[in-house]
Amino acid sequence: MMDRLVCVLPCYNEEEVLPETAKRLKEKMEFLCRTEKISGDSRILFVNDGSKDSTWDIIAALHNENPLFQGLCLSKNMGHQNALLAGLMIARQIGDAVISMDVDLQDDIDAIDEMLEKYEQGADIVYGVRAERKTDTFFKRFTAQSFYKMMSLFGADIEYNHADYRLMSKRALDALAEFKEVNLFLRGLVPLVGYKTDKVYYDRAERFAGESKYPLKKMLHFAMEGITSLSTKPIKMISMTGFIIFFVSIVVLVYCIIGNFLGKTIPGWTTTVVSVWAIGGLVMISLGVIGEYVGKIYLETKHRPRYIVEKYIGDERQNGEADE
Repeated sequence: MMDRLVCVLPCYNEEEVLPETAKRLKEKMEFLCRTEKISGDSRILFVNDGSKDSTWDIIAALHNENPLFQGLCLSKNMGHQNALLAGLMIARQIGDAVISMDVDLQDDIDAIDEMLEKYEQGADIVYGVRAERKTDTFFKRFTAQSFYKMMSLFGADIEYNHADYRLMSKRALDALAEFKEVNLFLRGLVPLVGYKTDKVYYDRAERFAGESKYPLKKMLHFAMEGITSLSTKPIKMISMTGFIIFFVSIVVLVYCIIGNFLGKTIPGWTTTVVSVWAIGGLVMISLGVIGEYVGKIYLETKHRPRYIVEKYIGDERQNGEADE
């Protein structure tokens, strides 16, 4: 018996690209069904993350035309990671394997074939990894590479050049559902699931239409979210910096005492000012990092839902989950 595949695509103000994405994915799913790679009742699930345009209307129209398309509408904009998780949690109830991808057609749809091959060979998680970054500007390429290097430096175990284009089996998604934290960084959580993994390399295309929903400001916030969600290394680095400054202060103290006995007690205005500003800056940075962790603890203790489902159009779900 062939497995049922569900493709999950978060959407936020994607009215320009959604019709074309639906068309191309429909062709791909029909091809996979004809070649008996997937079950005939496989589905495409669009997750509307509080869009302000006609995204949800388009999703509803697609569903009315063809049951292949399903829709999940969140009560408000919950953010990409929460919207993606909402789709994954619904998809695991109706599918045997789930592929998550962006709706902007930058992810190569043809890579799905190879992902399914890896899945059939026993992989529970198959990462879609960019082969290269030729289409990126120098600034985009530099910031992206810096992001992955920084994540690695701070101890976050993520796949290099992988975003959220991946295949996960039902049991991998069931394991992911056990992670209850509110501060989501799925690129870091998925590797923690374990199970057998594999990779598929593909070339990422230009965005088909519309504007990117991840400008530099959001990318920086995303990086900080990932680091503080997955690692306590920044706090340890603060401690190490404190020890280093302490030992340097001892050296300076010894130097001053020796200078006093030798009669070299000329006050150094520059040294004093630099020391005050440097130590003051380190203190403020340290307080900021600690504040990030305290803020996360504050949010986690509230146990607020990560998303709330307003509408779902598609197959009946096993557990009828409405929020998480």
